[in-house]
Amino acid sequence: MSDAFLQLQNVKTHFPVERGIIFRRHIGEVKAVDGVSLSLLQGEILGLVGESGCGKSTLGRTILQLVPPTEGAVILAGKNLAQLKGRALRESRADFQMIFQDPYASLNPRMTVFDTLVEAIRAHKTVPSSELANRVSELMKKVGLSPRFLQKYPHEFSGGQRQRIAIARALAVEPKLIIADEPVSALDVSIQAQIINLLAQLSREMKLTLVFISHDLSVVKHISDRIAVMYVGKIVELGPATDVFEKPLHPYTKALVSAVPIPDPEREKKRLRVILSGDPPSPMNPPGGCAFHPRCACAVAECSRTVPGLDNFNAARQVACIRAKEIN
Repeated sequence: MSDAFLQLQNVKTHFPVERGIIFRRHIGEVKAVDGVSLSLLQGEILGLVGESGCGKSTLGRTILQLVPPTEGAVILAGKNLAQLKGRALRESRADFQMIFQDPYASLNPRMTVFDTLVEAIRAHKTVPSSELANRVSELMKKVGLSPRFLQKYPHEFSGGQRQRIAIARALAVEPKLIIADEPVSALDVSIQAQIINLLAQLSREMKLTLVFISHDLSVVKHISDRIAVMYVGKIVELGPATDVFEKPLHPYTKALVSAVPIPDPEREKKRLRVILSGDPPSPMNPPGGCAFHPRCACAVAECSRTVPGLDNFNAARQVACIRAKEIN
């Protein structure tokens, strides 16, 4: 997209694997993210899904430069974050923030809510000292909490309330991009819905670009404009959320969708479940060709030799499968 707000250009994040105590030997690499290209518009919500170990959390951290990319570019509002170092990177961090999975572990247990929210504001000097109290009170109201809780500590809150505080902390410096790394997986189902609705509302009101990472396709469907499906470090399908959920194109996406329960006993009984055989391959030694071919019921000999690119299936959909036209 020429008017993209966030662009990932062939992003790779590889971790070296070494052996030995005194004499270290390089024996390979874990290819956690292996050539991801994406574009997001300002205010767009992208759902990033895949099973554990597929590299989606590493991709989120790479976008934020918490883990430097091995190769490729991460361009936010025309600025290549991968080229920023030191003070320039620290100053740019106000533009992008993260919401972590565990709201208790991500909050300092020795800091009150007020100190937690003020810390980021002071670090980036975005608000004068005389206005800090008003700014923090506004943040609490924005995430649905009363300002009277500001002098309490994280252990005095429920899981859902702690996650609201974590969201308020992310919003404190008025970022343009937020990476939400499985922000509802540790919460009860009813609380999950509240947090998802809150994030969707804040994204609309503040024109936030949001990357929502999850292993649960049904959760992602309700908040995302588009969904990207990840497998062993690569994007295998990308398209509008409703289209990906209702008519998946890649065999892996079909398996993910079939695992989502339907709240209708009759329909649930009749539908065909896709059961994958085996385990995901090691990102240190992925199979040749398509990484999914050892588990794919639609695989042919060519799948073990050809690495599929993320090609256009139609105007709105992209899929990394050489047989996509045949099987759909």
